[in-house]
Amino acid sequence: MVSDSELPHLRRCVELAAQALEAGDEPFGSVLVAGDGTVLAEDHNRVASGDRTRHPEFALARWSTSRLTPDQRAAATVYTSTEHCPMCAAAHAWAGLGRIVYVTSSAQLTSWFTEWGAPAPPVRTLPVHEVAPGVAVEGPVPELVEDVRALHHRFVRKGDRKE
Repeated sequence: MVSDSELPHLRRCVELAAQALEAGDEPFGSVLVAGDGTVLAEDHNRVASGDRTRHPEFALARWSTSRLTPDQRAAATVYTSTEHCPMCAAAHAWAGLGRIVYVTSSAQLTSWFTEWGAPAPPVRTLPVHEVAPGVAVEGPVPELVEDVRALHHRFVRKGDRKE
């Protein structure tokens, strides 16, 4: 269950997704928070660089392996604007990170892209629990879903979505 004290982290993810969009990138943002609630790191999508693996969730998983102990990683939470893709879910599990909390699910994102006539991604979307069954996952978070939907709609309308 997502608590009211976690909403600021999720709102920050939406802000980071908006920053990515303003930079010409796909609107995804994530925040890594320690078990004690301290924000450790944050990032947004950077795939417009040409490297399609530059997802914020992947970057935070890599960051955590060089800066946190296994126990610190297990106690941490990754907050994110949209549920991890299979690549990021795998990185999260291999890094030994704790819980994931997302605003919108991969199923929601897929249905929006279908509704808007956007091309399907090159990798099938799967729920995190199918890729990393040992990871605790919470989401979607209805209070912020429309904000994330609007960002993705703006991106698709721009015609900037790259495969």
